[in-house]
Amino acid sequence: MTATITSIKLYASKIRLKSPFIISLGPLTHAENVIVIIETKEGIVGTGECSPFMTINGESMETGMVVGKYLATMLKGKNALDIEGCHNAMNSVIYGNSSIKSAFDMALYDIASQQAGLPLYAFLGGSNNKALVTDYTVSFKDAATMAVDAATIQAKGFTVIKVKLGGTKEDDIERIRQIREAVGMEIPIRIDANQGWNRADAIEILIALKPYKIQHCEEPIPRWDFMELPFIKQKSPIKIMADESCCDEHDAKRLLDLGACDLLNVKLGKSSGIFRAEKIIALSEQRGIQIQMGGFLESRVGFTAAAHVALSSDTIIHCDFDTPLMFEEDPVENGIHYTNKGEIIMPEAAGLGARFNEQYLAKLDKIVL
Repeated sequence: MTATITSIKLYASKIRLKSPFIISLGPLTHAENVIVIIETKEGIVGTGECSPFMTINGESMETGMVVGKYLATMLKGKNALDIEGCHNAMNSVIYGNSSIKSAFDMALYDIASQQAGLPLYAFLGGSNNKALVTDYTVSFKDAATMAVDAATIQAKGFTVIKVKLGGTKEDDIERIRQIREAVGMEIPIRIDANQGWNRADAIEILIALKPYKIQHCEEPIPRWDFMELPFIKQKSPIKIMADESCCDEHDAKRLLDLGACDLLNVKLGKSSGIFRAEKIIALSEQRGIQIQMGGFLESRVGFTAAAHVALSSDTIIHCDFDTPLMFEEDPVENGIHYTNKGEIIMPEAAGLGARFNEQYLAKLDKIVL
């Protein structure tokens, strides 16, 4: 069975955030994404999206458009249902560039699951049998402001709070102290240092934060220093989650072989899309390691794909799907929706079940092949 690729469109999508999203690696004021639309001879249209992150995957919206043109040229005429073959073709064109490859991958899975007449989660072997609940993130600011932001998130009904850290030892401990004072001890809190600490400070901070009931800590130290993670994990009273150090299945195997982390954070923009994310998930299932499904600054299209993947395995227990709620504009039709408690409502249509508004696309710079 085939679905021959006849046309590919790339769109540069830049949307302002309601307020700057700040992490230890710097502030972000816009989601600068790339949209990929793949059309087939059989009339099936697939939609994909990526959110390049210069300080993490080394890509930008502009490089995504350039590299996307190379990838589109290679994929025209290929069978969209041969997803592994399409990945091999993309990898033969250029190494890395996991973000833009993930947008093509997403569109291919949209086509394949539409052709099969199944929601994407069912195409992946999953079922809509568990609640998906996103956290909401407190940006990296001074302690007093972060405490107010956390209380505001709690008041809006969100049931899990994620806190960006990665500053000095004293300041980060004070940030959590003031946040817990503002929101109480019952609501779960997750922390993310975004590689901001060294080994010694990470251990001291994590031990100091033990009384504050932290669910887990993402990427405490620089990604290149992953050999120190086993020691930190051994000393920490808080579970360690690998994020920037875990991009693909090879990274995941290395970390798990080292005993470097308690959990993995899977993002389609790191793994080159669903095809390789599923390899990380399979490995995690074999090793008994649980997963958080996350993302970058994708719209509801990108996070709809992430939500489908989250339903594909019971090993995925956490969701970090909040960034579409930070957009000033929502250009997406259908797709996931959020309740006021951060619960995710899934689409049940065949395929991804989400697409971009045509009027929105008409305003964007594009490349057509």
